Amino acid sequence: MSDPGIPGVSVVICAYTEDRWEDVLAAVASVRAQSRPALETLLVVDHHQALLDRLDKEYKDHKETGEVRVLANAGPRGLSAGRNTGIAASRGGIVAFLDDDAVAERDWLRHLAEGYADPRVMAVGGRTEPVWASGRRPGWFPEEFDWVVGCTYRGLPRGRVRVRNVLGGNASFRREAFDAAGGFATGIGRDGNKRPLGGEETELCIRLGRARPDAVLLIDDRAVIHHRVPEAREHFRYFRTRAYAEGLSKALVARSVGARKGLESERRYTTRVLPAGVVRGLRDAVLARPGGAGRAGAIVAGVLAAAGGYLVGSVRARRGGATFSVGAVGKDGAGD
Repeated sequence: MSDPGIPGVSVVICAYTEDRWEDVLAAVASVRAQSRPALETLLVVDHHQALLDRLDKEYKDHKETGEVRVLANAGPRGLSAGRNTGIAASRGGIVAFLDDDAVAERDWLRHLAEGYADPRVMAVGGRTEPVWASGRRPGWFPEEFDWVVGCTYRGLPRGRVRVRNVLGGNASFRREAFDAAGGFATGIGRDGNKRPLGGEETELCIRLGRARPDAVLLIDDRAVIHHRVPEAREHFRYFRTRAYAEGLSKALVARSVGARKGLESERRYTTRVLPAGVVRGLRDAVLARPGGAGRAGAIVAGVLAAAGGYLVGSVRARRGGATFSVGAVGKDGAGD
């Protein structure tokens, strides 16, 4: 049973490639199977007419009921504008986001929605588990860097806890959050044809905290999704590239909200979580456990790559070479 005091939930799934066709169908099916039914599922297609037409045909029987709606990204290319398009078109008092290559556990929406029983709560995120294409985690890949593949990483608090920001692939926001702070910023997050940037949800959450100082943001690790990690992302080359891109993104976030807020959580992560991970990896190496030295080395390499990206991004930002804008999410227009 749904709590009558908690608003209905609209789920937004952004898609950009036909290569993930089966993943998108599985994501939608997982939403439709929720123990707490979604008010609607909005599939936002990012400037890909063939995919838009194909999905529109796939879900044509749901047009009248509105259970699944297929929309074109009304803003510039990229994930942020796609999400803003979904927000603008949604009817729910809560808007949840699910990656197009992820499936949600049956109680995902129920756990997300429960957090909104407190009217101060403006956002609730969940836990994202990796599903490795090879069937198991690469021995060298440290859990501290699972954010590289869009998943919950070692070092995040467990349970239902207050956080600075939620993680975008498994997150929800009260509609008032967008009324207060605007939508996702374009120019920070992912574009399917460019370097794998991120950080748009961090920037939004910090901006929300400024607009609504009383806002509470939570992560509830019972709200679980399973995120597919393709084979190409199991290699060190992608690991290094993504870490570097994260540094570029953090420079943009720091430019938007200031370095103190923009790097607040990252300082703890870098000074506490990562050193502990290196020690753990070296200990495993001494004990002849598989992958220990590789994990320690990957942590060091990831830190260096992210630091390099941050330095380059900071220089570009100072020179005016990187720009972004806060997306509008009013009903008059969606993503720009």
